[in-house]
Amino acid sequence: MAKKEKSRMVEAITPMDEDFAKWYTDICKKAELVEYTSVKGCMVIRPYGYRIWELIQADMDARFKALGHENVCMPMFIPESLLNKEKEHVEGFAPEVAWVTHGGNEKLEERLCVRPTSETLFCEHYANIIHSYRDLPKLYNQWVSVVRWEKTTRPFLRSREFLWQEGHTIHETAQEAIEETERMLNVYADFCEQSLAMPVVKGKKTESDKFAGAVSTYAIEALMHDGKALQAGTSHYFGDGFAKAFDIQFTNRENKPQYPHQTSWGTTTRLIGAIIMTHGDDSGLVLPPAVAPVQVVIVPIAFHKEGVLEKARELYDRLSADGIRVKLDDSDNSPGWKFAEYEMRGVPLRIEIGPKDLENLQCVAVMRHNREKSFVRLDDTLDEFSEAISQRLKDVHDGLYQKALKNREEKTYQCHTMEEMTAVLEQKGDGFIEAMWCGDEACEDKVKEVTGAGSRCMPFEQKQLDDKCVCCGKPAKHMVLWGKAY
Repeated sequence: MAKKEKSRMVEAITPMDEDFAKWYTDICKKAELVEYTSVKGCMVIRPYGYRIWELIQADMDARFKALGHENVCMPMFIPESLLNKEKEHVEGFAPEVAWVTHGGNEKLEERLCVRPTSETLFCEHYANIIHSYRDLPKLYNQWVSVVRWEKTTRPFLRSREFLWQEGHTIHETAQEAIEETERMLNVYADFCEQSLAMPVVKGKKTESDKFAGAVSTYAIEALMHDGKALQAGTSHYFGDGFAKAFDIQFTNRENKPQYPHQTSWGTTTRLIGAIIMTHGDDSGLVLPPAVAPVQVVIVPIAFHKEGVLEKARELYDRLSADGIRVKLDDSDNSPGWKFAEYEMRGVPLRIEIGPKDLENLQCVAVMRHNREKSFVRLDDTLDEFSEAISQRLKDVHDGLYQKALKNREEKTYQCHTMEEMTAVLEQKGDGFIEAMWCGDEACEDKVKEVTGAGSRCMPFEQKQLDDKCVCCGKPAKHMVLWGKAY
């Protein structure tokens, strides 16, 4: 019976090699991460999915605060006149803006934009509170939702309303602001690799792909299991353009008026989508321990037998006391059902304990990402037991990271012509392509038109693959990472 139950549950997920998009949606639904709503393009983030976001939020928030950032909360609505103050910025967001035209039964005198991002609101606030160089810097962040009227949506990856954090800082000098922009990109990269076990490439966006109103945009790019890229976080340097548009001035150290320099940076709930597509398999979610709602599940076998449930509870109490997020499943479901259920939910480590294990003074530990089994001694002290479990959780993280890194390395190709790029994508499937570029936007557009792969970023770690542009053959200026993306 248990075997049939497990088989039926696994079969409920479409294999990723058969239909990757359906596989992804199946996991989102069957692992109870999201539910659809009557508002097209909007989703209910269910408790299990939201708990993952809470853990992401807590981890990142601690990193921000360690660098001196403070949390604030700006309004949801932006007057149209305020949004229009920075022309390039508003033009970049215009197609995605949702507008409020009525309050109750009365038509508003001025339309209100439901925030797609909050640069204009922060600028209005800065103009009111910044007067002297002594008021700088301001290092702010907010955790809110935003609305962008996307045409094509998919849970976590692209929805009309989504959760995110947006950092906004303002500085006395350009150098300070640029340093902040780069520092926060590194924070994102460290978080992705240290907590999500997801390797990323750090780089600078091309001029055509930078954030609307920015002087420069930096990004971290991750490669999903299917070879498509996902932008996991961005950091923008604004220079003093927004300050001039909003007349933000302060008295500098020479007692003269000066415009400050600004940054913004953000990540969103699409990180949950990145976790699914980087680590998941045909049995469901595979969660990195740092953001797993349940890090360890204890499944007692034949727990009606003497001592089994008591020992399981003892282990539960010890792991809980050590800060490990642990669940003891003593329900009347069969062990096979439980194994499949917690595999579906991506729990990093499963502990099995039954009468024979008690006789042998051991329990069985099964790692989710590779299903590797090992024995953990129970005749050692509880300290040693807890240390052994913590080590296995670290092994899960390291194993996930190395597996994702191997996938990226195997799906990263170097090409010298567009013909090579097209052939690689057709023969080997999607992936990252490293190729040289002359810096001309026309060539950037042509590469995407011909191959389907757009520029993702100009990696900080440059390689001189060739001295010619992959498109036009003219002298190359940058190596670009190209790829198809979510």
